[in-house]
Formats: sequence, C-alpha cells, structure tokens
Amino acid sequence: MRKNSIKNTRINGEVQRVLAEIIRGEIKDPRISPWTSVVNVEVAPDLKSCKAWISVLGGEEARNSTLQGLKSAEGFIRRQLAKLVNLRNTPEITFVMDQSIEYGVNMSRRIDEVIAQDDERAGDKCE
Repeated sequence: MRKNSIKNTRINGEVQRVLAEIIRGEIKDPRISPWTSVVNVEVAPDLKSCKAWISVLGGEEARNSTLQGLKSAEGFIRRQLAKLVNLRNTPEITFVMDQSIEYGVNMSRRIDEVIAQDDERAGDKCE
C-alpha cells in the first residue's frame, strides 16, 4: 500500500476518529487535559507504526502532563484501537505535540492588535 493511496487515507481517518473517542471517553488519567484533540494521524503503509499529532488547549504544563499521560496509557490505547478498528496489524502509536492551533490563535491575536493600532493612528490623523 502506498503512502497517499485512498486506502491509507481512509485508515488514517478511521484511526484518528477512534483515537479521539478513546482519549475523550475511555482514559481516566487526570494528567490528560479535557481539552485534548487529535489533529492528524499518519499510519505507515505497513500498518506497523502511527504518528498522532495532539493539540492541547492550555499552558505548557498542561501540554507536558497530557503528553506524559498519553505515553503512559499507550498500551491501553493500542489495545482499544485493536478492538475497535479491524486492521491486519495494530500500529504502535507515537504521540507528537502539535502547536498549529495555538500558533494560529496567537497570530490572529497579533493581527487584531495591529489592526487596532492602525485604526488608532488613522483616528489621530483625522483629528
């Protein structure tokens, strides 16, 4: 199976959906933030490994504790994934922290600040 095949894309989407359900509803670890989302999943073509990009809303401490909690629950998550998704091999999951959402929010805030400053300057020139 090739990396960008339709089958691989479908597997990525299904694994992402199931991982999100497992993290949201079945893990009871208090270190894992309730504001955790699975942004993207990339399953290797041989179905042996999987990278899951995780986004956590909150500070650096919340991100670190969530990542530790997910790494410690990796065996449970993999077992649940094997039960819920029928694959030849159950991939070994590697969690990667994705900060693109936070980056986007930060850039949006900066743009708003620049627009507000520009409006103030325009108002000063008109007077």
